[in-house]
Amino acid sequence: MITPALPLSRERTEPSAPADESITAWALAARGGDAAAVDRFVRALHRDVIRYVAHLCADPQAVDDLAQDTFLRALGSLHRFEGRSSARAWLLAIARRAVADSLRYTAVRPRRADLPDWELAVELAQPRGLPGFDDGVALLELLAGLPDERREAFVLTQLLGLPYAEAAELSGCPIGTVRSRVARARASLLALLAEAEAPPAVSPALAA
Repeated sequence: MITPALPLSRERTEPSAPADESITAWALAARGGDAAAVDRFVRALHRDVIRYVAHLCADPQAVDDLAQDTFLRALGSLHRFEGRSSARAWLLAIARRAVADSLRYTAVRPRRADLPDWELAVELAQPRGLPGFDDGVALLELLAGLPDERREAFVLTQLLGLPYAEAAELSGCPIGTVRSRVARARASLLALLAEAEAPPAVSPALAA
């Protein structure tokens, strides 16, 4: 049976994830040339970047390349990172620009994907151990049906754990708009979960 519950925050679903303060400290140390800090910074945020990019881009085969591009851009710009925002928000903003640049390039020079489906992206970005998604109902499949703005707001705040203020800055909209988008996304997802849980309708002919 599917429990119609949604993740409330990154902290609840991934209690062992490093805190933003630690990740930001590693980014600042990496800026100073600490190779171990670079490794910790990349490892701590790699999954978040994969998830975010998978939700933004339209090509599942481009997810890994875009994530790599994001980290290459970030490591090349670390000397400009001053810790005024969390390193997570800073990196996701870079990921957003990387996806936007890729989409602009694809619009000019479109190419056919070898596998025109979302299986790879779903596998890479599927959250593990979330209540209500252990019986074959994929959260990403449900999220795919949401409007882009609501999906992004939900992913940033509920899956990646970004504060609403930082999500608003990243999305370029007021914080109240982010809260509204998240609330509407949650309502839509709960409705979709309830629909998935409902038993299939039996036709009168079969019931007779």
